[in-house]
Amino acid sequence: MPDPMRPRAALRTAVVWEVLQDALERRVKATGRQALDVLDTGGGSGNFAVPLARLGHRVTVVDPSPNALFALERRAAEAGVADRVQGVQGDAHGLFDVAERGAYDVVLCHGVLEYVDDPAEGVRNAVAALRPDGVLSLLAAGLGGAVLARALAGHFTEARQALDDPNGRWGAGDPVPHRFTADRLTALVEGAGLTVGAVHGVRVFADLVPGVLVDTEPGALDALLKLEAAAAELPAFHSVATQLHVLGETRGTAEARGTAGTHR
Repeated sequence: MPDPMRPRAALRTAVVWEVLQDALERRVKATGRQALDVLDTGGGSGNFAVPLARLGHRVTVVDPSPNALFALERRAAEAGVADRVQGVQGDAHGLFDVAERGAYDVVLCHGVLEYVDDPAEGVRNAVAALRPDGVLSLLAAGLGGAVLARALAGHFTEARQALDDPNGRWGAGDPVPHRFTADRLTALVEGAGLTVGAVHGVRVFADLVPGVLVDTEPGALDALLKLEAAAAELPAFHSVATQLHVLGETRGTAEARGTAGTHR
């Protein structure tokens, strides 16, 4: 679950955690194993890996940054889950140089597709790491959220450029190489052979609301979290979300819960 000592962080992770924890609980029930094997590609310092390990799961984090992996090791030790978290240096392109094919119940691919040369290959590699019955959690930058943010900042030309650019970039100085629409992400997941179980908008409002309001207005954070949760599943808000979350499931997993071919 999101760290209760970091309430602002909950705005960025609450929707994803709710969907992910539901998927984990279903896999635990289906497999009869309390501890699942999780691969977190691009998992950095363990924002998801450490809480997952706290739930009892075994997590392998693949990240290209030695500094991030060092922070992961320290964070896992402080949380008392060092025995359930393994960090290895690598990236999505060479994933199977450091991770095993078909060995994981759940694969997290969060904040990775934006930076790989070939997003389709990145998704295919993530899917290839799954066991025959498995779940992919995919989180990537949303095009609409970036366009809206540039426009609200008064950068109208950059907003238009992002809207027209095939990769959703607002200019040469844009640090994000790729942004996605919900349709493109679901197409990538389905193209890799998975069924889309759910699509959610993440940070629909959180990045637009002044931080001082959230920090000082009594009850504002809780109310904003509830608003984010309510809007996350509505397709109308996917087009303005800062990030998009897609839950992909192997055919057998989707059929087992009766959701094959359905999007929430």
